[in-house]
Amino acid sequence: MKFDSLRTSRFNHWIIIHLRYLVGFAFFPSGLVKLMGERFTRISTDEPIGYFFEALYQSGFYWNFLGLAQITAGILLMTQRYATLGALMFLAILTNIWIITISLSFKGTWVITTLMMVAVLVLVIWDQHKLRPIFNYNKASTVKEYPDPGYNWIIAGVVYAISCIALYMLDPVKGEPYEKWLFKALVLLILTTFSISNYKAYKNHKLAVNT
Repeated sequence: MKFDSLRTSRFNHWIIIHLRYLVGFAFFPSGLVKLMGERFTRISTDEPIGYFFEALYQSGFYWNFLGLAQITAGILLMTQRYATLGALMFLAILTNIWIITISLSFKGTWVITTLMMVAVLVLVIWDQHKLRPIFNYNKASTVKEYPDPGYNWIIAGVVYAISCIALYMLDPVKGEPYEKWLFKALVLLILTTFSISNYKAYKNHKLAVNT
C-alpha cells in the first residue's frame, strides 16, 4: 500500500519527527503568556481583535486554562511517544484559533494559522492507523504496527520542551547577569541535542544499510 511505503520511509519518519518538534514549539510562546496571566496583545479595545483578546484575558482562569492546554499539546507532540494525542489536542485548539483569525480578519495571521493547520493535519494523517479502530464501531480491527521514534528522539523532545519553556522564563536583556549565561547555555544545549540526535540517527541508518 502507498501509505505503508510512506510510513516506513526513514526520510519521511525524520521529517515527521521534526515537524512535531516545530509544531509543538509554536504553541509555547502564546501558551506561556496565557498561563502566566499576561496579555497576549496590546491592540486597542476599539478594534474587534483587541476587544476579543481583552475579553478572553478578563475571563481569568479560562485564560490560564487556554495557555495550559496549548502547552500540554506542545509537550505531548515533542515527546514523540504521545505525539498522536498531542496532534489531536493541537487540531482541536488550532481549529478554533484558525476560525478566529479568519472571522476577525487578522492581517496575515490567517496565512500562518492555515499553514499550521496543514502541518497538524499531516501529523494526524501520519498516525491514521491508530485512529481507524475508533471509526470501526463493533467491527474487528487491528492496528498495524510501524516503527516508533527511537529513544534519542524522545529524549531530544523532552530536552527541547524543557529548554524552550526555560528560555521564555528568562530575560537576558533586562534580567540578572546569570540569566544571560543561562540563556546561552540553554541555546547551546538545544543545538547540541539537535546535532547529537541527528548524528545518532544518521549513524544508525548507515549501520542498517550496511547490515
